[in-house]
Amino acid sequence: MVWLSLVLTGCRGDHSVLDPAGPAALEVAWLWWGMLTAFTLVFVGVVGLWLAAFRRRASPRRGEARERRLGLGWILGGGILLPGVSILVLLAVGVPAGQRLLPLPLPGGEAPRVIEVIGHQWWWEVRYPDEAGEVVTANRLVMPAGEAVDFHVTGADVIHAFWVPRLGGKIDMIPGRVNRIRLEADTPGVFGARCAEFCGTQHTHMQLHVEAVPPDDFEAWLEARRRPPPQAEGHDPAREAFDEHCAGCHRVEGLAEGTGGPDLSDLGSRATLGAGVLAMEEGAIARWLTEHQTLKPGNRMPAHDHLDAATLEALGAWLETLRP
Repeated sequence: MVWLSLVLTGCRGDHSVLDPAGPAALEVAWLWWGMLTAFTLVFVGVVGLWLAAFRRRASPRRGEARERRLGLGWILGGGILLPGVSILVLLAVGVPAGQRLLPLPLPGGEAPRVIEVIGHQWWWEVRYPDEAGEVVTANRLVMPAGEAVDFHVTGADVIHAFWVPRLGGKIDMIPGRVNRIRLEADTPGVFGARCAEFCGTQHTHMQLHVEAVPPDDFEAWLEARRRPPPQAEGHDPAREAFDEHCAGCHRVEGLAEGTGGPDLSDLGSRATLGAGVLAMEEGAIARWLTEHQTLKPGNRMPAHDHLDAATLEALGAWLETLRP
């Protein structure tokens, strides 16, 4: 019982495929449990036959024809029939489960919502294309609960992989190509996601914070981010420093249109910094600006050795206010 309890602790958690939170993930989990059960029975049977073969006993006299029939029976049963039936069962169950992850037409012809995800070394760019105006964020993915969502994914530099374990399968993010996968969250919740393809030295520190929220809350979340974030008073020196040193790479809605780095328009409302390296709390941004090459070596943001500590602290304090 102690051993079993230790094993079953791996069946839950933000990154557990055995704790499904969507219809596609549920089918994948049931498929896994079925495969585990079937292959455990096969393993026990093979081990039983292996042990039986070592038992010392007198061999019964059999004719040559009977020996040939017995050998042929083992070949047909164990070598052809058993794997053949196993493969057919896997196909019969696995193909429909896989189809739930494909962006096939929905009943009634409705087009599902599209969210674009771009993998960078080593962070996530998330885009919400919409007629009312595109919303862009980074290292945070918000989706409506109870609705199918088509994710269009690609890589900006090397091959990454988009994987939300509790919602379904993973898919490669290949530069120059857009791959598509459909995921759905049954109920509101927070899920862990990560890059599932080795993409460089900081591959481990490329995590994505995923939130499923009620559809009305999702629309309100989008609407709030279509407007420039309110600018708190008393941070003019920090804004000037940002415009001089950061605006070439980072975008802030209504203030800067930099490219190459994560969008910071709603940075203060995110759960983590550096794609999961630091929890977002008071002083965390200033620490990141000071120690980012130590916390996440090799990231493409240059060291800020030319800026004094007071300027970096002021930048961090202002960036914390950037929230809808």
